[in-house]
Amino acid sequence: MTGQTTSAAWIEDLVNFLHAQPGVTAVRVDRTGKKLAVATLGGDIDLAAVKARLTEAITAIEARLDARAQSGAVAVPRGFVLRRVGEATEVAKETCATAPTFWHWREFAWPEVEPVEAPPLPEWKPLAALAAVCGVLGLTAFIGGHFWGEAAWLTRALYLVALIAGGWDSAKDTWKLLRSAKLDIHFLMLAVAAGAMAIGAWGEATLLLFLFSASGAMEEFALDRTHREMSALLKASPKQATLVRPDGSQRLVPIEEVGVGDRVLVKPGELFSADGDVVKGKTASDESTLTGEAQPVEKSPGEPVFSGTLNLWGAVEVIVRRRPSESTLQKIIRLIHTAQKLKAPSERFTDRFGAKYTFFVLGLTAAMFFVWWRWFHLPPFDNTAEQTSAFYRAMTLLVVASPCALVLSIPSAILAAIAWGARNGILFRGGAAIEKLAEVDLVALDKTGTLTTGELSVTGYESFPPGHEQEIIELACALEMNSQHPIARAITHYGKTHGVRALPVEEFESLTGQGLRGRHDGASVLLGRRELLEEGPLAGWARQLPPAAAELTEVWVLAKGLIGRVLLRDEIRTQSREVLARLRAAGIRTVMLTGDRSHAAEAVAREIGLDEVKAGLTPEGKVAAIQAFREQGYKVAMVGDGVNDAPSLAAAHVSVAMGARGSDAALEQSEVILMNDRIDNFLSAQRLSRRARKIIRQNLAVSLGVVVVMVLAAGLGVVPLTVGVFAHEGSTVAVCMNSLRLLLGRNR
Repeated sequence: MTGQTTSAAWIEDLVNFLHAQPGVTAVRVDRTGKKLAVATLGGDIDLAAVKARLTEAITAIEARLDARAQSGAVAVPRGFVLRRVGEATEVAKETCATAPTFWHWREFAWPEVEPVEAPPLPEWKPLAALAAVCGVLGLTAFIGGHFWGEAAWLTRALYLVALIAGGWDSAKDTWKLLRSAKLDIHFLMLAVAAGAMAIGAWGEATLLLFLFSASGAMEEFALDRTHREMSALLKASPKQATLVRPDGSQRLVPIEEVGVGDRVLVKPGELFSADGDVVKGKTASDESTLTGEAQPVEKSPGEPVFSGTLNLWGAVEVIVRRRPSESTLQKIIRLIHTAQKLKAPSERFTDRFGAKYTFFVLGLTAAMFFVWWRWFHLPPFDNTAEQTSAFYRAMTLLVVASPCALVLSIPSAILAAIAWGARNGILFRGGAAIEKLAEVDLVALDKTGTLTTGELSVTGYESFPPGHEQEIIELACALEMNSQHPIARAITHYGKTHGVRALPVEEFESLTGQGLRGRHDGASVLLGRRELLEEGPLAGWARQLPPAAAELTEVWVLAKGLIGRVLLRDEIRTQSREVLARLRAAGIRTVMLTGDRSHAAEAVAREIGLDEVKAGLTPEGKVAAIQAFREQGYKVAMVGDGVNDAPSLAAAHVSVAMGARGSDAALEQSEVILMNDRIDNFLSAQRLSRRARKIIRQNLAVSLGVVVVMVLAAGLGVVPLTVGVFAHEGSTVAVCMNSLRLLLGRNR
């Protein structure tokens, strides 16, 4: 029955269970009778582990069937057979005909499978429903009150239900805070509604709670839209991987079981489960969720792949270089979670301000009630045709002085900016990074990997005297085959693509900071910097050798009777020139800080138009340069990608790392991460920061302006409660919608 098909796709779960349990030969499932058994050929097995794995498999089966996720006919994989035994389904490993007579069956209790809960509704939806009930019933009561006459009780009943619906969410939040002796804006709104009811202003009370609950729903909608943008990346995290065993067999395992050095098969349409290198097959990957790059990236043996990116068309085998928990994707997810929690300085100020301001408003309202009553001799509670009561004015003051819009003015803009950045390949580690990036007036940039691609390519090779060029490149490829340095990757890639002959090298050794050493045909072979020649017996002759062009990197090869070099070039990023020109046009000074030779750095600077170059710097030298700029009054943004950039990133006013492929040290130290290795995203990040700062100022102007104007008007008694409600809630909605422009705009 090998290859038999069945209409139940969940057979795959049983096959995967058998793959994971070498001591188990068959599994029998009777879902109707709730019976479960496994067969073994004897010997000791871990029954607890078997039961745990089988429970997972049955849970998956129940989930498939309950969700009606059955597909069409599914082929049973080769090496397995499917049988029907009474009411049970049996899946077994393919064996000889007599083997089942030796099987030992063990029964297990059918696992209690927790029902799959539906995902919760977004919080804004129930809030919007409550606001709608409040609005409809309030409007019905307002209109019906003019026609019902004697049935005034019906009007009051409708108003009461409307008030309960509109104030339900605020009452829950207020109750929680009161139990911890705290107050906030929700308490103020409920107090105003209760006060309005006490003086017979049922319509105004309903209008207040309708607008307050509606604005709360709008606020939650804006936040939900923001979080959805950031969650798109979090959903890209793979859950399972197909391990390839040394004998070529395959096994589907949870992602947590994948380790460094494992080989993983990734089929077309699947997500890469871990960071690694392709070792077999060719494909292209969609890295847009990780880097923002829209174009597919070709992948062949030796090319890196990243967890969470999509394999587009080819089946490839990947050797894992990082555990899934340490992958690029997981680091980015942790950074996003951190960014959502870290607040900007101005945001922390409004948090502190909002809590104290609530008590201030309550105190001011109580004081003004007595002022209007005792000093201005207004009736305390009864409104007349000529004038409103002291209590009515106090309620109006309480509404217009409430800081809803003010408290939302900064966090709404910060969250929208973080979400837009995450969607477009820019990660801000909290609101402080957004505020600081907008203040920058000097940008310090590393050269390799920032202004240039960081990926070297071989442009030529020479021998001295000429005539032995092919031997030079063959020896260079043979030595670099054992190294992971960027120069080694460039030379070995050249060797593979140009069919360079592979020479055997023995006694390989890495010379720290100098190069590589090995033996070929019994003779010593060296590869490294020019200093290897200048410090030996050939020093006098080596100093007469022509230097490499300023834009090139050279690596020398020394063998028996043979000297030569390989020339490499680090390509300048195509966007670098335009980015620097636009920074200069914006009045921002640009400086290169690099450890490279001065003539190489200056050649790059001339080509792309930098304002200043500081070359030959150690990591400590870069830090000193940034500190010197800061002492001159500059707000410095440092852009880098390597381990040696981490100290200077820490010293800058704001630190920016190039790409998710940058070093761990650079990523951990940076406040802003440009995900797609595009330097022009720095411009987008700064433009977004400046727009966010501008919108925050607009929000503060609107919220504070409305409060000041309406408080003065309420103090003079010229504003009815209805107008105060509209002004207060209108400013709150305006602030949320203004912040949402950051999420919906281009920011480019």
